[in-house]
This record gives sequence, C-alpha cells and structure tokens, in this order.
Amino acid sequence: MTWTKRSRSGPILLATTAFWAAGCMNPQEGSSPDVQIDDTGAAPSFFESGEFKFPPIRGDESLLRGPLSIDQILDLAPAGGSPFWHPGTGQITYSAGGGLWTVDPAGGTPDRMEVELGESGFFLTPQQSGYSPDGEWLSWISSQGGTPELWLWSDSRGQAIQLTDLGSDEINAYSWSPDGSRIAFSGNRHGQFDIWMVSVPGGRVERITSDSRYEVYPTWSADGSEILYVRLDEAWVDHDVMAIQAHGSAVQPDGNAAPPEGSAPRMVVQDTDFFDYGYGRTFGYPLVSPAGDAVAIRSHRSGWINYWIAPVEGGQPRPLFAQEADQSDGTWSPDGAWFAFTSNRNGTHDLRVVAADGGEVRILVEPKPGMASSPRWSPNGTRIVYTLQTPTRPTGIHVVSLASGEGQVVVEPRAGAQQLAHLLEPEKVEYPSTDGLSIPAYLYRPAEAGSGARHPAILWIHGGPTSQWNDSFHADVQFFVQQGYVVLMPNIRGSSGYSRAFEELNEQCWGHCDLEDVVAGVDFLRTLPNVNPDQMGIYGSSYGGIMSMAAAAFAPGVFQASIPHGGYGDWVGFYHGENELRHIKLLEHDLGPFDEYEDVWRRSSAIYQVADITTPMLLVHGYGHYPVYRQTYDFARALQAHQKPFRYNVYPGENYYVASRENRRQLWLDMLRFLDQQLGGGATSPAGGAP
Repeated sequence: MTWTKRSRSGPILLATTAFWAAGCMNPQEGSSPDVQIDDTGAAPSFFESGEFKFPPIRGDESLLRGPLSIDQILDLAPAGGSPFWHPGTGQITYSAGGGLWTVDPAGGTPDRMEVELGESGFFLTPQQSGYSPDGEWLSWISSQGGTPELWLWSDSRGQAIQLTDLGSDEINAYSWSPDGSRIAFSGNRHGQFDIWMVSVPGGRVERITSDSRYEVYPTWSADGSEILYVRLDEAWVDHDVMAIQAHGSAVQPDGNAAPPEGSAPRMVVQDTDFFDYGYGRTFGYPLVSPAGDAVAIRSHRSGWINYWIAPVEGGQPRPLFAQEADQSDGTWSPDGAWFAFTSNRNGTHDLRVVAADGGEVRILVEPKPGMASSPRWSPNGTRIVYTLQTPTRPTGIHVVSLASGEGQVVVEPRAGAQQLAHLLEPEKVEYPSTDGLSIPAYLYRPAEAGSGARHPAILWIHGGPTSQWNDSFHADVQFFVQQGYVVLMPNIRGSSGYSRAFEELNEQCWGHCDLEDVVAGVDFLRTLPNVNPDQMGIYGSSYGGIMSMAAAAFAPGVFQASIPHGGYGDWVGFYHGENELRHIKLLEHDLGPFDEYEDVWRRSSAIYQVADITTPMLLVHGYGHYPVYRQTYDFARALQAHQKPFRYNVYPGENYYVASRENRRQLWLDMLRFLDQQLGGGATSPAGGAP
C-alpha cells in the first residue's frame, strides 16, 4: 500500500482555535515556573489539589469483580531481564527486583548477588550490567554516589568500587576493551556527550573526544587500538560511525583537556535520515565483528530498520539480511560466523541468526505469539540466552541451542497456574481508517463476552508516538478486561514496526490525523455484537496521554470517558517553559521548527480547544522525582476555568509517570472507579436489549 504524508501547509482535521483559559499562564507571554520538589518527595505547590473544585477520585477493592484479585495480577511479574553470561563459569546473570541474580543455564534455583546496583541516574538509561572479558569484574552504571558513574564489583574483593567520579549529568553507554584494562564510555560532563576512557581498576580518566555534537555508544576494535563510536548531527537524524585511536588526555580539575595531536577521528560509515529520540539509543552500538574487519549498524535506509554491515576501514554498507521487518538486538557470535538478531513482524518478535557472509538464515525461536528479546551468546558460541514474553505470560529467561534449535526455560516468571489460567489471549485484528489505511490492533474481550451481554470498551493508546504495541504482557490491560471491559490496543499511524512510510504519516498532524485512526477504532468496536456502542473510554500514558487529551478536545462526543496519564496538552507552553532537549528534538522533527511552524504546534495542543470538551476526564500523573511537568496540572486548570467535568489525581514518589507497585495498584482502582461511574461498569445488558 502507498501512503501519502500530509504536508505542513495542507488541511488538518479538526483544526483548533486559539484560546487560553482566564487565570492560566499565557505561553506567549512567559514560561512555566520552575518545578521545585524537596528531598522528601513532597508535591510542588502547583499540585495542590485544594484549588480544584473536587478531591481526587478514589477506588477500592469493593469494585472488583474478576476471578483474580488485584494483587494476584500485580504479582504477575517478569522473572527478570537483560541476561548475560559469565565468561569463565558459564553461569547466567540477569536483573530482577533491583538486583542481580545468577543461575545455571540448565536451570535450578537462582542466587541473588550481594552487589547493590542503585539507580542509573535517569529513568530511560539502562544500567547495562556486564562482565569484563576475563570475568574478574562486574560493571554497571549507577547514581548511588550522587551522580551517574561507572561502578565495579569483584567477588575476590567483596565490595563495590566507584570507578569514575566525573559528576556527569548522564553516562548512557560503555564497553570494555578486549584486554579488560580499560572501559570506554559516553558521558555528558560539558553540556554534550563525549567519549571518555577509564583505566581498570585504577580509575584514571581520559577524555577522548570533544566535539560539540553528541558522541555516544563507544565500542572497541578487535585489537583494542581504536574506539568506534556514534556521532549525531544537531537534529539527531544522521549518524556517523567514527573511529579514533584509544588514547586521550588525562582530565584536569577543570575537565577541559583536549585530545592530543594526531588523534583525529576517521569516518567508518555514515547513516542518514534515521531520527534518534534516544540520542544514540535507537541507532545503538556499532557492532564490530570478532575478526575486526567489519561493523554492523542499524539503518532505516531501506524503509525498514535492518542491520547493515560495512568494512571497518571504510566503504559502502550492505544489508546482512534484508527483510520488510524491523530488526533489533543484534549481536555477533564469539567466532564471528553468525549474527543473531530479533525480527519484528506485526508485534511478534522472533530470534534469528544469519551467516556473517549474508548467506544462511535460521529462525531459532518463533513464538506464536510472543516477543523474544535481549539475545546474548554463550562464551563458547553454542547457545543463546534470551528473554521471552507473551500476552498471557510475563517475561522468562530462556536458552536455545544454535545447533539443534532446542530450547529450555531457565527461569520461569513468577506466576501460579491459577493466575495463568485466567489470563486472556488477545485477537490480532485490523480495521479500516481514513486515507485507505488498515490499522493493526490487539483486541481483548472479557471471558463472558460470548454470553450475549454488552460491554463497555477502552481504546488503549501507546506512547511514543514512534512506538508500537507488541506481543507482550500487559498486567494493567488484563486487570481491566477481568473487570468486564473490552480493550482495543491499536497501532495507529505514526507507530513503528510497520515501515518508515507508516511511521511518518502523523508528522505535522499530531492529535488529528492519528486521531482519525482512534475514532475509526471506536467505529470498529461499535460493529462488535458484545460491545455497548454508547460506552467508550480512552486511556494512555505519555503520547497515549496526549491522544487522550486530543480525543476529548478535537473529537467531542466520541468518548464518554478519557484518562490521560502523564499527558501533554500545550506544545507552545512546553516550548517556552519546561521541556527536555530530547522532546524538543522530537517535536522539531515531527512538527517542524517552532519558529516556522508555531501554528502546527498550536494546532496539535488540546488545551486551546478545551471549550469544546464534553467528555468527563480523569487526569493522572506522578510526582516526586525527575522528570516532572506541570502540563497535566495546567490542563486541569483550563478544564476548571471552562466548568468541564474532571478529576485530578497525583501519585507521590514517582516521576511524571506512575510505575511503582503501590501506586499502580491505587491508580488501577481509581481508574476503575471513574470508568464504572462514567461507562456503567462491566457488562450491563443483553446484546440487542435496552442500553
């Protein structure tokens, strides 16, 4: 199918009129006040619920009607994640419950390691735990000393060592040298990310690069003489893979030492037109082959994210295995004969290996449905450890044999037979939308959906917007389906995983053209015999929260309940006030530079059309830790100024999004109370009977 991207100057559905509620800050005249949160996690003054007409809505367990309790569903936790092998013992280490565990690859009882990891310093940055090449040291990123630093642990020493002390804003990636004597890392000490190097265990730090552009995700040449890294352009769209000699200047107290003469970086391969919201995380590490002659990179150049391979000495890249699917988690086998990766087709992620010469391709793990991820080769290259989850089973740790393809579960998810028996499998569906689009989605129906009763429905919108729903486990969705709600999870235009062309279809029209796919989802649900056509709700966090605001403002009357979780309703105010650089880069990429396209930013801001809202809303977000924003609060004030029905709930000890078990438990109950109030609560009448 061919899609046409709407132009910035072309018509956009449901264009807004500029309006700002009396008493609210005018974003054209000033910026949002700074958010202040004390060390106890107390709410900033602008979160005071006393200024709103009504208190937060609160639900309790008396509302529950499913076969599983809320705690039984919350107990459905992953076994762990990010598994990796010990180079010497062959044991598998994985993360779970804020710590690290080890287990024999044949299975058995896992043992918790004594090391305390702390936090990475930024909620989107993984700690990237791993071993040195000889297995002597365990390394990870932690802010337990105050700022993100590299830490080490050795069983022989029995204590953690803080290896670096740069006071950086963030360390987002690192890798060990082949001989284990050094670590290269990318850190932001001077307002941009540079490549640094530190000796092990001495802790002598050297600054390797100092370009004003972000330089991130370092790795090593096979002989350890060079560091390869990624240099982003100013828009975070183009990626240069660079190589530089692995030496620098010792960092002085002022931190301004420049690399020595003769160490200018050289270009290895260039990739263009691949926006990287994660400032390197989407593109990932340059993956140098064990022989040292080639490097594999993720590239969008074919219209799909595939792995391409280029000579380390420079030259044109070629696809390792071209396919119309997005590829992730690439990793070379220790002998360099194979390259493993995951392949995403309509949300199902299988695990494949391709011969290094681009010849034979084998599917080692083919879940139906399911999502294989995080593959890592065993030290001898005969097995791969990976994680696997399905819509009805949380993540477990698995191992598969390269030779036979036979697999086994190493660590089961924490779930009892009774819990698993009551989980509901979604149906993969497609429904028609505007512009000739067919929208893929996951449809969850309550167990009693075949009884003839009609159920209220929820459109559940993912974040991003460049993201997608996959064959993954969603405890929150299972909870609401158990309460009698039909849930539709669409991958609306702008979602990833369905080609670059589909991903770009929401550019310059956030909250409008993609909203058409949401409204089309409502039309689809209304065709189902067991759905009450007059009881439609919408929920989502981050971009899902944005869409929940947009649906209420730009499509009044379509929904009878809206729950934006950590939403953003005012891009003009966001630009002038609180923001993060990564958000501004995303907005400028998708909506256009603000100075040229302020009208587009305003048109995508639901707050300027609050006067048209007829949908009751429950606005929710967390507070207490960075990042936190006043966008939801400002939206609530605008609703109140226009005498619109809403409730405003905040949850302490969180960043802008609610994540802890305790707060998620209360959030689900609060959402259930609100949805039951607005949509009638569960199945209400026989199909064909009176509503």
